[in-house]
Amino acid sequence: MHFLDIHKTDPAELRAILDMAVEMKTRRAGQPKGVRDADRPLDGRIVALIFEKPSTRTRVSFDVGVRQMGGDTLVLTGSEMQLGHGETIADTARVLSRYVDLVMIRTFEEESLLELAENATVPVINGLTNRSHPCQIMADVMTFEEHRGPIAGKRVVWCGDGNNVFASFAQAAAQFGFDMVFSGPETLDPERAVLEYAASRGRPVEIVRDPNLAVQGADLVLTDTWVSMHDTQTAKERRHNQLRPYQVTAELMTHANPDALFMHCLPAHRGEEATNAVMDGPNSVIFDEAENRLHAQKAIMRWCLGV
Repeated sequence: MHFLDIHKTDPAELRAILDMAVEMKTRRAGQPKGVRDADRPLDGRIVALIFEKPSTRTRVSFDVGVRQMGGDTLVLTGSEMQLGHGETIADTARVLSRYVDLVMIRTFEEESLLELAENATVPVINGLTNRSHPCQIMADVMTFEEHRGPIAGKRVVWCGDGNNVFASFAQAAAQFGFDMVFSGPETLDPERAVLEYAASRGRPVEIVRDPNLAVQGADLVLTDTWVSMHDTQTAKERRHNQLRPYQVTAELMTHANPDALFMHCLPAHRGEEATNAVMDGPNSVIFDEAENRLHAQKAIMRWCLGV
């Protein structure tokens, strides 16, 4: 089974994946450092990790996760593969399917992911595209529930750019039953298709331009980096000017619920999208969130392979 997007996976299956992630994390926490897991469900399996976009957390967490479960990884970069340049993505998918048991791809265009999945005969996992980031959201839901219990019925507020991470959160709102609020400049609103999907599932995204009003009653406040590594300097300056009013500060967090958590999927530009006081504050769970990428993705791989 492929894991391509939050809204393309049944809610019951998403819950089963998270339950598996929690169980594996709990079991591993009880083991001494350096002891190999007795349960090695990927023993003899090879996972191809394709990175058209560079990565730290995605690369390390998937690589370590495969190894912890007894499998082997084959890491391929865009420059090594020339994905879609010369050989078609469809042919690449067919060839890789003869060599490996599972493919994770972190790419730019969603179309590349979909074409790979359509033509592969092994499971494909979306490690990130310009439109979505489902593995991150699975880790985020896992992290929230570790600290605050079920996310259903909670108020989740996004401050900043309506980007790919936000899109997956809006999709997750319908799947997990929480309320999603977007607070950012109109020029950086989420894609209309994302908003229409959430509304069609009975979880319309509330748009509140004033961040102080948006976070009132919030159980979780999130943000993400304001700029991409591929942005020009002019584009970066323009985005900074638009997003500066949406910086998550200690003062802004006082308008949320007292026990509201703060998350950032990292990497962060400290002092830009959020202040150090928030990122290192008592309500911040950014490093639990980063760790849970490992556990959530291990469970996703097992679900895809049925092991």
